[in-house]
Amino acid sequence: MILEIAQIDVKAGAEAAFEENIAKAAEIFRAAAGCRSFAVRRSVEKPQRYRLLIEWDTLEAHTKDFTGSQAWKDYRAMVSDTFESPPQVEHTELTLQAF
Repeated sequence: MILEIAQIDVKAGAEAAFEENIAKAAEIFRAAAGCRSFAVRRSVEKPQRYRLLIEWDTLEAHTKDFTGSQAWKDYRAMVSDTFESPPQVEHTELTLQAF
């Protein structure tokens, strides 16, 4: 399992619009092959910063199959106008889950 972590900084004043649209976009991810979970967290210290936490079966399910697809384009059309800058994305593997 791969965890995608996308850091998204939104424009000042666009937080409500981003949250509304990302909630709608969740359905796109629910239907995406290989996508197992989708969560959004908002920074307490920097309220214009969000992190998308998306679990994928494999790295390729995200980078090859989803990114660039029509579903990805639809997702980006829903939220990209609220972005302050391009999202920063990284992929992680679980090394330890202690409790």
